[in-house]
Amino acid sequence: MNDIIFGKNSILEALISGEREINKILISKNIHGDSKINKIKELAQQNGIVYQFVAKEKFQSYAEFNHQGIIALVSPIQYTEFEDFLEKPHNNETLVILDGVEDPHNLGAMIRTCVCAGVSAIIIPSRRNVLVNSVVEKTSAGAINHIPIIKVNSLVSAVQKLKNSDWWIIATDASAKDNYYNINYCNMNSAIIMGAEHAGVSKSLLKLSDFIVKIPMMNNFNSLNVSNALSAIIFEVVRQRNTEESKKVK
Repeated sequence: MNDIIFGKNSILEALISGEREINKILISKNIHGDSKINKIKELAQQNGIVYQFVAKEKFQSYAEFNHQGIIALVSPIQYTEFEDFLEKPHNNETLVILDGVEDPHNLGAMIRTCVCAGVSAIIIPSRRNVLVNSVVEKTSAGAINHIPIIKVNSLVSAVQKLKNSDWWIIATDASAKDNYYNINYCNMNSAIIMGAEHAGVSKSLLKLSDFIVKIPMMNNFNSLNVSNALSAIIFEVVRQRNTEESKKVK
């Protein structure tokens, strides 16, 4: 299990060294706070790592390990810093923002789509969204190694910074007036927000968006998988930009 760290000492050392990218720390509710647990919580907060108290039953599948009632879930990749991404020059690029995607298979499929479509980066929140784990890695068929994935504490703050850096924000919503293919994606940096499987894009992000688009459904069966929905939109961006480039060549 190279994607899990067990025990207080091992997790503490991993936090101090900073050599492992930790997604989340799970702590048994039965543990009474001690100096090491308190230090782990302190370091996790300093590094923007989520820790969560869970029932002891959560640790049953790890009974053979000396977990001491605490485990750390480790990412198979090193996340890219958002500020580092912003500092680089961007011209007519696309990035994808995922707001609350819960299924690791969906995340893996979406990462694979983004790599195939030449997306510059993917932004995910550190809370209320599945993070990159071994299931995501397998589903992406290794695509996680070919695109910057950025983990942020606040999507609202990240979107505001993108807007200040001349990115156009395009959110998806089933009740939108505009269809996704009615937007001209050429000659601009566009950030496309895809929402959770059931809840969609949050209201706070919809308010910040420059455009809100939908995929038109041919009947009332409005249940297109979020990874399929992203594929439709992202390859429309590719189609438009390739068409534009062809015109310039002629």
